[in-house]
Amino acid sequence: MTCLTTPRRALLAALALCGGAALAAGSHDGHHGAHPAGDSAIGQPGVAAQAGRSVRIDMSDAMRFSPARIDARQGETVRFVVRNTGQVPHELSLGTLQDLLAHREQMARQPGMTHAEPNQITLAPGQQGEIVWRFTRAGTVHFACLIPGHYEAGMKGEVRVAAGKHH
Repeated sequence: MTCLTTPRRALLAALALCGGAALAAGSHDGHHGAHPAGDSAIGQPGVAAQAGRSVRIDMSDAMRFSPARIDARQGETVRFVVRNTGQVPHELSLGTLQDLLAHREQMARQPGMTHAEPNQITLAPGQQGEIVWRFTRAGTVHFACLIPGHYEAGMKGEVRVAAGKHH
């Protein structure tokens, strides 16, 4: 068995952290890594033409998402129209709670990080963008702003995915 150095272990952990994500205001140096193009614990990138509906999510300097709770059905593709209504940058990252908390720690160590993954978007004040996501499994998919201090201030939410195929 090979002994990994601490920096290599940290890099491997970072690469395992993030699943795919969306257009972004810019990206940081060093790719987070990604789940395979297939299904992950939170679903998979969707095709915009297959989105059954659009859900607008506003991100504000009150450190809240509006709405913070969204309902979806297993198999449904949703287009999230994300808008930063605040005066500071915000992001929306979809993930498991465990992945989001681990990524929050990485962002604390690397301030200014932005994203270019299908399940993540970073927006400057006044910007708008989209994430198109297909929810393939029932359960809860979490979302959060992982810019240092924002999650701790309450900038988080969830998508509750009900079992059964979307019609």
